[in-house]
Amino acid sequence: MELLSALSLGELALSFSRVPLFPVFDLSYFIVSILYLKYEPGAVELSRRHPVASWLCAMLHCFGSYILADLLLGEPLIDYFSNNSSILLASAVWYLIFFCPLDLFYKCVCFLPVKLIFVAMKEVVRVRKIAVGIHHAHHHYHHGWFVMIATGWVKGSGVALMSNFEQLLRGVWKPETNEILHMSFPTKASLYGAILFTLQQTRWLPVSKASLIFIFTMFMVSCKVFLTATHSHTSPFDALEGYICPVLFGSACGGDHHYDNHGGSHGGGGPGAQHSAMPAKSKEELSEGSRKKKTKKAD
Repeated sequence: MELLSALSLGELALSFSRVPLFPVFDLSYFIVSILYLKYEPGAVELSRRHPVASWLCAMLHCFGSYILADLLLGEPLIDYFSNNSSILLASAVWYLIFFCPLDLFYKCVCFLPVKLIFVAMKEVVRVRKIAVGIHHAHHHYHHGWFVMIATGWVKGSGVALMSNFEQLLRGVWKPETNEILHMSFPTKASLYGAILFTLQQTRWLPVSKASLIFIFTMFMVSCKVFLTATHSHTSPFDALEGYICPVLFGSACGGDHHYDNHGGSHGGGGPGAQHSAMPAKSKEELSEGSRKKKTKKAD
């Protein structure tokens, strides 16, 4: 029975890895990506006043990972834009989300049960892109582990790693929102997934690619659906990093800035550092004021 269950699981993983992404899964990916663009402050106003800039931002949200991967591997950055079907599908999604009468399309895809389905399908695309990116990099650099990891990482992270450039297209400059400084869960998961798929590609991880795609996809879908349903910004890796990072690096990874940007103060040094800096500043001001009074008296 165990052998039969193992065989059925292997067949299930193999069949799952062969499911075509276009058009259903790609459509879900485009919908969720452009939804996140519309959530950005000023995105709706930008679409009304500068629709071309808004369309470019939408294309970056949908295809930014391909642009970064081509940049790393020295291939034409505009190469993926020759895929007319994907560009037209993403453009149609952008138009419906921003310009559909009465915001009907936006309201439908934002309905939480529907949105959770799209979020789950987007994670299927993300994991497949990581695996394909590492396989593609392996053809160029057979022993380049770091190249494979970097390529898989940018394939999975999407526009997050080039968010500052995307902000410039919207006329916004916020260098403190750099994704590398404040990694979100998808960015961290893409990095860890890229490491796993690189180990599998180089035969250091004794598992088939289809099985790894299936297992990692189930993990990503479960985590992302749960985080979206609960409106949580925490990461499932926080607990593990809380134990490992102080041992390896002497402090928690990410520091307080990660939590401050999300409106919370879970880090130990966030508010405390601010309160400790304020008295120091007031002492300096007092001492400077006393010096000025002494010089006035002396004069």
